[in-house]
Amino acid sequence: MTEPLLRRLAARGERLTVAALPWIAPVYRVMPGVAEVIEMPFKHGGLQLVGRLKLASQLRDKFEVAYVCPNSLKSALLPWMAGIAKRVGYTGEMRFGLLTDRLPHPQTEERPPMVEWYAALSLVGQNPGKPMKLVGDLRPVLKAGAGVMDEALEALATHMPTLPTLAKRSYVVFAPGAEYGPAKRWPARHFAALASKIDSPVFLLGSNKEFDICQEIATTANAKQPGHCFNLAGQTNLTQAFALIAYAHRVVSNDSGLMHVAAAFGVPQVAVFGSSSPEHTPPLNDRARVVWLRVDPSYQPPLACSPCYERNCPLGHTRCLEDVSAERVYRLL
Repeated sequence: MTEPLLRRLAARGERLTVAALPWIAPVYRVMPGVAEVIEMPFKHGGLQLVGRLKLASQLRDKFEVAYVCPNSLKSALLPWMAGIAKRVGYTGEMRFGLLTDRLPHPQTEERPPMVEWYAALSLVGQNPGKPMKLVGDLRPVLKAGAGVMDEALEALATHMPTLPTLAKRSYVVFAPGAEYGPAKRWPARHFAALASKIDSPVFLLGSNKEFDICQEIATTANAKQPGHCFNLAGQTNLTQAFALIAYAHRVVSNDSGLMHVAAAFGVPQVAVFGSSSPEHTPPLNDRARVVWLRVDPSYQPPLACSPCYERNCPLGHTRCLEDVSAERVYRLL
């Protein structure tokens, strides 16, 4: 989602260094405008003040501007500690003293699509007094050399010799996880039913946390079509996952990070939305198809409770996902 922002900054001559957590750093290494990636040695949760002070001392006097994309207080601490003169971001969690240039933090119902949300930071300080207007292509783009991708798949095939041949466009990728919570996850039994309809090998991608979900899908699907569905959750590095997605025939996912990766690589995909909205975080890909019952005219009565943006269904039924059949998704592949 931040790639269009970085592309705009690079286009106007800024040399870009991205500081990112280790699990997301590989994403920025395949963004065309990024010159350098610094992996921050932090974990989720906690201030980790000593570590931030140490990294800040290493960054001091090396940068003129910092663009702070996350809205948290701690994300704005590092550039402030490093003494970076211009620090740009949204007001977020009461960051008035930490940021020098701020955009107001709109209410959820007023918030634009995330790519526009981030890209607007490129306009802070430009043409003061005039309305900010984003123009040009805002679709995220990821690019990696064919050699990098081929090497990643070769390493995966060597590590897992039981996998079928990883020929380009010969398989389908499922990404059944969603870090945010169950209200964004299409049920595992629906993924399994869809896998059973597909003749090509199906590879399930995700993190270690999603291994059990993927294993449930693989076990159910393979009971009908043995040796057809492969659980790779937690068994690939991010570069290998990117390569599998970039060379896939199709990708099916929830509203998740891997959905946006598939969109940025321009892969044909189907994305299933539940508690969230494709009006806010759509897969920006001309080859993407979205399933969202909130606006589906064939689904009656209209599902007025979506989007609720909750981790768990407040009503306890999760109809926004339960009522999306495997056949409905299959027709879009």
